[in-house]
Amino acid sequence: MDEVASIVEQGAARLDWLPDWMVSLLLLAAATGFVLLIHGAAFRALQRAVAEKSLFWRSLVARTRGPSRLALLILALSIATTAAPLPPNSVDAIRHGLLIAFMVLVGWTATTALHIWTVIYMRRFKLDAEDNLLARKHATQISILRRAGVTLAVTITLAAALMTFDGVRQYGVSLLASAGAAGLILGLAMQPVLANLAAGIQLAITQPIRLEDAIVVEGEWGWVEEITSTYVVVRLWDWRRLVLPLKYFIEHPFQNWTRDGASIIGTVMIYCDHSAPVAEMRAKLEEFVKESPLWDGQVVNLQVSDAREFTIEVRLLVSAGTSPKAWDLRCEVREKMIAWLNAEHPEALPRHRNDLGRQLAGATERRPARREPASRSARRVAPSAAAGEA
Repeated sequence: MDEVASIVEQGAARLDWLPDWMVSLLLLAAATGFVLLIHGAAFRALQRAVAEKSLFWRSLVARTRGPSRLALLILALSIATTAAPLPPNSVDAIRHGLLIAFMVLVGWTATTALHIWTVIYMRRFKLDAEDNLLARKHATQISILRRAGVTLAVTITLAAALMTFDGVRQYGVSLLASAGAAGLILGLAMQPVLANLAAGIQLAITQPIRLEDAIVVEGEWGWVEEITSTYVVVRLWDWRRLVLPLKYFIEHPFQNWTRDGASIIGTVMIYCDHSAPVAEMRAKLEEFVKESPLWDGQVVNLQVSDAREFTIEVRLLVSAGTSPKAWDLRCEVREKMIAWLNAEHPEALPRHRNDLGRQLAGATERRPARREPASRSARRVAPSAAAGEA
């Protein structure tokens, strides 16, 4: 480093015939151009080296481009500032700017390192697997903690940069010392933000919801699509998006269908006549689910869950590996069972009692008339004959 600085000073000494401001400007411009040229060539070579590698390595190189270029610029400009014939106030201003740039570099490097670590950590889990409960658990934790870490890094970097200015530092100290009404107003204004931040940390630790969890919230069914530092996006079954604050899931009840596993039991209700063949329906249900690729092979059952005045309530239970499969399996079983009852046992479907009355009436009309005894007919004819004779 000292050798490089001495070489730059010797080069500046050879330009003593120029004004000091021009020499300083040339040194700073030369340092900036040299860094951009060298860094650009090195970055292109590194891109060609990882072009055939996995997406992780290409993303790693792309994300380190900015911090590495800023670090080289800070180093080159600090050397050029030392060798440039600048007045003391200009040197102090440039060094102050380089100090702020170094703070930004530290915060930028921290956020980049955090992102790289999360990517490396999440490479062990696959969200597209059939049983992705563990992967969703870790993805939710990493997503929330990464956002909290980035927010913390940006806040600390900004605070450290502002504290380098005497006026801002004194103003901050006086504001903290005065407290009073300004502090109360600020605290009340920041209450929703702080509440959501605390809720986010609690969600990351306890995990009542995770990414891609199937939930029922506000009477809507959908999947947790995104968890940010302040809100949660729920992708509803009809492609709508329901956005809720983080603290909602701490303060209000909701249903989580994939809390401990993706498998779920679906219920189908069918209302039949009291004469329905329950045993045959139970055997037919087992036949239906065994033929379906949606069934996970765990639960299949049929029970008469209620008996009312005109119908009985038959409950069909079937299980599937995921909520969408359970929904499709329920629809499939319902359609097949009703079609089978229509074809094989139409009398088992619900009907009103006045239908039965009309059937009995029709049967009476179709019954042949009963022949009366001859003596009784003669008795009815005799008076008519006597009247004719009269």
